[in-house]
Amino acid sequence: MNWTLALPEIVLGCAGLAILLGGVIPRKETFFPVSMAVIGALVLTAALVLGQAEGTAFLGQYVSDAFARFAKLLILAGAALGLTLALDFNERAGIGRFEFPVLVLFATLGMMVMVSANDLMTLYMGLELLSLSLYVIAAFDRDNPRSAEAGLKYFVLGALASGLLLYGASLVYGFAGTTNFDRLADALSGGTVGTGLVVGLVFVMAGLAFKVSAVPFHMWTPDVYEGAPTPVTAFFATAPKMAAIALLMRVLTGPFGDLSAQWGQVIWLVSAGSMILGGFAAIGQTNIKRLMAYSSIGHVGYALMGLAVVNDTGYRGVLVYMAIYVVMNLGTFAVLVAMRRGGRAVEGIEDLAGLGRTDPGMALWMAVFMFSMAGIPPLAGFFGKLYVFLAAVQAGFWTLAVIGILTSVVASYYYLRIVKVMYFDASAGALDARPASLTVVMAASGLLTLFFFLFPAPLIAAAQVAVAALAG
Repeated sequence: MNWTLALPEIVLGCAGLAILLGGVIPRKETFFPVSMAVIGALVLTAALVLGQAEGTAFLGQYVSDAFARFAKLLILAGAALGLTLALDFNERAGIGRFEFPVLVLFATLGMMVMVSANDLMTLYMGLELLSLSLYVIAAFDRDNPRSAEAGLKYFVLGALASGLLLYGASLVYGFAGTTNFDRLADALSGGTVGTGLVVGLVFVMAGLAFKVSAVPFHMWTPDVYEGAPTPVTAFFATAPKMAAIALLMRVLTGPFGDLSAQWGQVIWLVSAGSMILGGFAAIGQTNIKRLMAYSSIGHVGYALMGLAVVNDTGYRGVLVYMAIYVVMNLGTFAVLVAMRRGGRAVEGIEDLAGLGRTDPGMALWMAVFMFSMAGIPPLAGFFGKLYVFLAAVQAGFWTLAVIGILTSVVASYYYLRIVKVMYFDASAGALDARPASLTVVMAASGLLTLFFFLFPAPLIAAAQVAVAALAG
């Protein structure tokens, strides 16, 4: 069975059970020590992932390759830094309970299983472990009606998406006779493909599109982003999004690679719709978390542009884009978590007014992230868009590339509006002093975003190796 290939997941799962056991022992303070233990477990797991061998395990249901390692390291980094953002926030908000970091750990375990899935059953197990954890942490501030509403909406719509995916998987199994990705690829490589199998694939894609919040399955995103506690929103916007995009890539390019003519058209439409909605729907937003929700829908559209191209250049563009997106988002949400005035969290764009004078450091980092998300050179966000746009143009997807460029221009308006509010509007009053943990996340993300153009080679080379493993 070669179970040692799954050692990172096994260690993380066992660590989660041990930490959970330690957390229930009555003591005065549990949130901070449990959080630090979880961050330590995530770092240990990352070290194990770096040393992970390649191959398949558990009768072909689990795969370890360079693509999985690339995605897992980004997921673990997003989870660890997302949890770092919650250290001070949760204590102040009165939700500093030890269950929170444990749920983040098990969500991360689910994501790691997802990206190493080589079977529809493994995929579903990982996805459900992630989803069940996310439903709870979305509603973690249970005394806040908005948080409870966010959790309920995410649960109801998430259950619908899970049902669609499971129905699609059952159709695929019924028409192909297997759920294993390798055997599915062999079954679909020759001869005509039945309509039932294509319908099954569409249902599977619908379930996965919900997880990446792509149009037309985006409806949960603004309400959940706005209602959930800000560190939870930061976590939602980074690690699970990376995991879902990686899973979508593995499912479409692996077992269903020979159906690229069919799914490529669907991804084209989803990408275009996401870019258009993300570009225009955010313009009128006054709540910055809601604005970031529509922004994330737009960014998913840009990433999916690389997948719609259906070639290695496009896939490499997706991975580079998502890596940069995770870094930019973590930095942006570090600023949003730091937005407190008089001990109360504030979320309006106008609450950033005059930040350039009251807190020049935080305003500078926020400006860097906003310029980067707008795609202004030489910041990292420009290169992310450059790689997916180049892939689309080289493959002759001119219409999609033009839609991407035009929606980028539209989206620049609301990113630059935030910069204008920070530097040119009358001050709304100084924000509360922020903890050192937020400053560290801001600065680390900001420096990577600012100076990416000096050392892009390691990320591009890692993405190239990951794509080679995916194409395999």
